[in-house]
Amino acid sequence: MASTGLPLFHLYGDPPDDSAFDFIHIETIASRSSIHDWTIRAHRHRNLFQVLLIEQGGGEMSFETATVPFVAPAAILVPATTAHGFRFTPRLTDGWVVSFTEDVADALGDQSGEALARLKAVAADPLVPLAGASEAKRLAALCADLAEEGSLAREGYRLAMRGLLTLIAIEVVRLGVSRARSGAVTLTRADAQVEALRGLVDEHFRKERLISFYAGKLAMTPDRLNDHVKRATGVTAGHMIRQRVLTEAKRQLVFTNQPIHEIAYDLAFSDPSHFTRFFRKQTGMTPQAFRVGRGG
Repeated sequence: MASTGLPLFHLYGDPPDDSAFDFIHIETIASRSSIHDWTIRAHRHRNLFQVLLIEQGGGEMSFETATVPFVAPAAILVPATTAHGFRFTPRLTDGWVVSFTEDVADALGDQSGEALARLKAVAADPLVPLAGASEAKRLAALCADLAEEGSLAREGYRLAMRGLLTLIAIEVVRLGVSRARSGAVTLTRADAQVEALRGLVDEHFRKERLISFYAGKLAMTPDRLNDHVKRATGVTAGHMIRQRVLTEAKRQLVFTNQPIHEIAYDLAFSDPSHFTRFFRKQTGMTPQAFRVGRGG
């Protein structure tokens, strides 16, 4: 287990780039993974969403603190800020990695932008198995065209890349929705107020746990915010805040050697026993048991 925090990259191995805007990048899996012994260690991207197409081979991915095996053909979705890593089967795995900043959706306008926004809903479950060769072939052809546009940089290539990215997003969303037996994943437009709340929680969750703080930021009453979030997501705003704290706690327990009492204070708990009670209530186990169970 690493002794330092979870690395934050632009593309893997590159320093964060907060100025990245309207950014679309594509490369083969082998091009970057092969120089890192086919292992991409756990990390995050501040502002990049990624779609991986696994055409050959397989491996396993870490997604937050879970481990998810995968085998070709498959698509993998990694939202911005999500902790993730990969261990690919050496020399047998290939496919594509498409990375883009979320503002690309804004540049496309309402209709096309919705396709990219919908990827977020599908990405709640990162792995999208592809039923057969034809699905993988369609996605691979779009990825190859996207790579060609990026490398040749002909007139109009930025618009062409946005269009191809939209087609890739639509294809993956269709596959993801057909996969969702429960019907929980739908093609509904992302709720703007829920997305705004998620952004505020990401920014302030260490210090601010009260719904009233977030309601004030969104110019709503706490009851109205709770009702709106419950209708849109099925859970309360308070649950979203607690889950964000829990996610950060799990990351620090798994990806760092930081003592548990320091994690408690870092997450603004009044004392370690309060943190332990919170963690046990949410997960059914103590922070120490969780860390040991994850090999820490």
